[in-house]
Formats: sequence, C-alpha cells, structure tokens
Amino acid sequence: MQVLVRENNVDQALRVLKKKMQREGMFREMKMHDHYEKPSIKRARQKAEAISRARKLARKQAQREGLLPMPARKAPVRAAAAR
Repeated sequence: MQVLVRENNVDQALRVLKKKMQREGMFREMKMHDHYEKPSIKRARQKAEAISRARKLARKQAQREGLLPMPARKAPVRAAAAR
C-alpha cells in the first residue's frame, strides 16, 4: 500500500493511509490475529458473516427491483456559516 506525501503534509498522508487500511480491512484483520480463535468458533463466525453478506445483497437487490422501499436519504451536513 502506498501513500504520497504532498508538500510535507504528513498528517493528511496519515489520514489517507488510515482510510485505505480501513477499506482494505487491515485493522479488522490485525484485531483477528491479536488472539487465538478456535477453529469451531472461526467457522461459526465465517458462516455468520457469509449469511450477513447474503442478506445484505438480497436486501439491496429487492430495493433495486422495487420490492422494498429505498432507505431514507440523510440530509447533507452543511459547513458552519461564515462568521
């Protein structure tokens, strides 16, 4: 994974790196490797995750087909007014 530091702005580069790692699931993976997980518990967790993904996919598909109402859109957050 690579992040370019522009104009010596390390803080921005760190934010970008954290966001990329979050998207890739690196933090979750590091947390999973923190402690030993029994094989039976690992299988149960993976099965539950697969069921969750399948339900989410089915829900999205039903929403696209019009069988379920689309989720309400959140109002955009406005920046503070000029003072």
